[in-house]
Amino acid sequence: MGTHADDTQADPYGEGDRAQDSGSPGAAPSTVLDRPPALLPLLALGALRSPFKRPSATADFPRTRLVLPRLRVDLARLAAYERVCGFATGEDALPVTYPHVLGFPLAMSLMSGRDFPLPLLGLVHTSIEITRYRELPASGEYELTVYIDGLAPHRRGTEVSVVTELRVGEDVVWESVSTYLARHRTPRTGAEPEREKHGPLPGVDEWRLAGDIGRRYAAASGDRNPIHLYPLTARLFGFRRAIAHGMWTAARCLAAHGTPQAVLVRAEFRAPVLLPGTVTYAADGERFELCGGERVHRVYVSGGVYPLT
Repeated sequence: MGTHADDTQADPYGEGDRAQDSGSPGAAPSTVLDRPPALLPLLALGALRSPFKRPSATADFPRTRLVLPRLRVDLARLAAYERVCGFATGEDALPVTYPHVLGFPLAMSLMSGRDFPLPLLGLVHTSIEITRYRELPASGEYELTVYIDGLAPHRRGTEVSVVTELRVGEDVVWESVSTYLARHRTPRTGAEPEREKHGPLPGVDEWRLAGDIGRRYAAASGDRNPIHLYPLTARLFGFRRAIAHGMWTAARCLAAHGTPQAVLVRAEFRAPVLLPGTVTYAADGERFELCGGERVHRVYVSGGVYPLT
């Protein structure tokens, strides 16, 4: 396994000049980028390195914080994202989920590195928690920071937490924690943790999802994981058909639910949504679900929207 310095100093994938800043004594080192990393080479590099990874919750992980200052949003890509996710277009405000898209290339840069202990292939996005402290103008300038917060044992393998922060000046205006699961054999740890129990939420709308949703979201977000694109590429990874991006399902639900300016959002990705397909958006107060199934009530995504006071 190479050192993180080897991975971050080179620039073979269009990541631009990087400046190392160790910050205050004892703080995690920062690597400052001059532009976002190119996603496709990172995905390919992560796939090539995946067979050589030996996942473990006790493994070391990269501590570097990737920082992208003076970030401005590509308004054309933002409009494409808003259209595919169902958000209103033309407003000078970022959808609550859009900073995740901005931070995704930085997260992939960390998770495709030699010193990241989990295989990128097969890594499953299991949950996200987002806190937006105020409205974010689409025309604004931001500083973006992404870092790995730690590894934890999971009943099905090892889970990693990835933090994304958006700043204006010294103020954090948006932050998220995403968890990703690498599945592997683990010692038996007893019963599965119980989820919050409640009956099915009342259905609000039925959505018929076209087979090209994954490709349209990939074009807007840059996340071109093959499991989301075509039936053939999805079958290579064990899926009968292409599956929707988890973050698309969350964004689509939040576009329907609506969010206040200052808000905490939680979403748990519980089952893949096959494309094409039909799903039901359900909601009751703060809670929402994306569900389906004729005989059994199957929940694909569950979450909640909680105003900050």
